[in-house]
Amino acid sequence: MDTEQTRRPTLDTVARAVGVSRATVSNAYNRPTQLSADLRARILETAIKLGYTGPDPVARSLATRKSAAVAFMLQSGLSSAFSDPALSITLDALAATVDGRDHALVLLPGNEAMGPRPESVTRAQADVAIGYSLPDDAPALEAVRRRGLPLVVVDQPAVSGAARVELDDFGGTTAAAKHLLELGHRRFGVISLTLHPDGRTGLADEQRRQGSPFRVTRERLGGYLDALSAAGVDLDEVAVWETTCSDRETGRTAARALLSAAPRPTALLCMSDELALGALQGVRDLGLSVPADISVVGFDDTPAAGQADPPLTTVRQPLAEKGRLAGELALMLLDGGRPGRPVRLDVELVVRASSSLPVG
Repeated sequence: MDTEQTRRPTLDTVARAVGVSRATVSNAYNRPTQLSADLRARILETAIKLGYTGPDPVARSLATRKSAAVAFMLQSGLSSAFSDPALSITLDALAATVDGRDHALVLLPGNEAMGPRPESVTRAQADVAIGYSLPDDAPALEAVRRRGLPLVVVDQPAVSGAARVELDDFGGTTAAAKHLLELGHRRFGVISLTLHPDGRTGLADEQRRQGSPFRVTRERLGGYLDALSAAGVDLDEVAVWETTCSDRETGRTAARALLSAAPRPTALLCMSDELALGALQGVRDLGLSVPADISVVGFDDTPAAGQADPPLTTVRQPLAEKGRLAGELALMLLDGGRPGRPVRLDVELVVRASSSLPVG
């Protein structure tokens, strides 16, 4: 028999039991300051006894057209949010910024090529979207536009009408290359982030280096190569190894390949700390040492960079500040604010023991 006792309890069930209106019970959950402390406590106690767990968030979002959620769009899979140190630090700071504001954080995974599927964006119950390091032509960005969601971009790409937090990537890699040039290096290898989203890895010729849809890769590679060219280094002799992901095993493989060439590079310019930390192991695999035989530099300055053996020379980016600013921009857009000029954060070269004078 379908009776009040066998049906799932609702707002109306609690309201009848307490002897108040349905709106009053709703206020106990959503607008607690509208009620006295005693009345709210009586309503919540009655709800617990009846087995009522609170308003259905899906139903509430349908009624109000507001979910109070922030959709965080990843370029790669969900595991990267926990395994990629630079991303996890940024995401942690972002989450801490929106925490305590009754805003959920929804992670939308992607793949190494194009980011989240548009269908994921369409289904996501969110009122604002944050795109993290997506390619210029990511389909998810068009899905955000069609939904009319406010957008915050972190790192890349540049999207008209979006709030944006980015780094001086070009300036950072320029400083790293100049540091090695000043030490006397003239033979270089570059371990690059993804140039094109087709899953290819290996040596990238000049044609391959052109027209990358990833702004960060373009800027970091441009900073390295421009500094080397300005110092008279023949770029035809600078091997660039393209990777499909930023992790240590990938960096290790790339370093072994680049250092097997003749003449061997005396320095490796890496586009992330994870690639550089892998390169340290790749150097050791070949019976060489850092920095006696090979100098290695990275980009990010994650905690592991300073703890490496040897400690890693790298470009420090303000990872936590980047996440905090992205969170603040998302909250601003949720409150009806309008995007201002892009925020560009400075970077800093941190010189440690992984870079030294070249051999010979």
